[in-house]
Amino acid sequence: MLSLADEKRYERQIRLFGAEGQKRLAGATALVVGAGGLGSSVSTYLAVAGVGRMVVADGDVVEVSNLNRQILHGARDIGRPKAVSAAETIRGLNPEIEVEAVALFADEDNLAGLLGEADLVVDALDSFSARHLLNRAAIAMDVPLFHGAVSGFDGQATTIIPEKTPCLRCIFPTFPPKETSPALGATCGVIGSIQASEAIKYLTGKGELLAGRLLIWDGLRGRCDEISIERNPACPDCEEKFK
Repeated sequence: MLSLADEKRYERQIRLFGAEGQKRLAGATALVVGAGGLGSSVSTYLAVAGVGRMVVADGDVVEVSNLNRQILHGARDIGRPKAVSAAETIRGLNPEIEVEAVALFADEDNLAGLLGEADLVVDALDSFSARHLLNRAAIAMDVPLFHGAVSGFDGQATTIIPEKTPCLRCIFPTFPPKETSPALGATCGVIGSIQASEAIKYLTGKGELLAGRLLIWDGLRGRCDEISIERNPACPDCEEKFK
C-alpha cells in the first residue's frame, strides 16, 4: 500500500498506471550504465518517477566540457567522480529512493555483479565496444536492456528483451569507428526521456515497447522515423537464447 506522502508526490502519474503500477516502480532496481548526457536525463526521470533503487555506474570524472549536456553535474563537480556527483543530485531530486554510486567503468569483470540485482539496465554509454559488452552480459543474465545513442541533433533508441527481441549486436554487428561525436544537451534530453519512458512502461506493464523497432530521431527536421529490426540467427550474443 502506498503511503499518503507517495500518493501526493506521484498523484499525477498514478492516474496513468494506478497505485499498483507505482508500487511496481517502487519495488524495482534500475542500473544506469553511464552518467553523462543520456545517463543524466534517464536517471532524472526514473528518479522522480519513483523507481525504488537506482545504481549509477561510471568510472569517469566531471570535466567542464561535459556541462553543456550532463545535467546531473554542475561547475562545482568538476574533477569529481561522475557516479558520485550523479547520485548526490538524484538523492536531492527524490530523497525517498535508494541510490548507489559505482565509480567504475563497466567491463567484463564487473558487469555480472552490477546486473545481478537489476530488473532492467539502461545503456547510457558513448562507445559501441562498451555497448556490446553490456549487451552480451544483459542477454546472458536475462535483464532487459534499454538502448539509446546520440550524435549532434540525431539520436536513436530501442528496447531489447532477452529471448524475445533482436539484441543490440543483431542491429550493429560491428563497431562503428570510434570518434568524439558532437553533443547537444537537448538531443540527450529527447533520447534519454524516451529511454526512461520505455523503462517505466516496461515496469508498469503499460503501452507498446520499442521491441523489434529502432526509433530514429532527426532533430534538424524535427521528425521520428522507425526501422523494423530482425534477429540475426548467427548472432554470437543471443544465438544460444533462441535454441
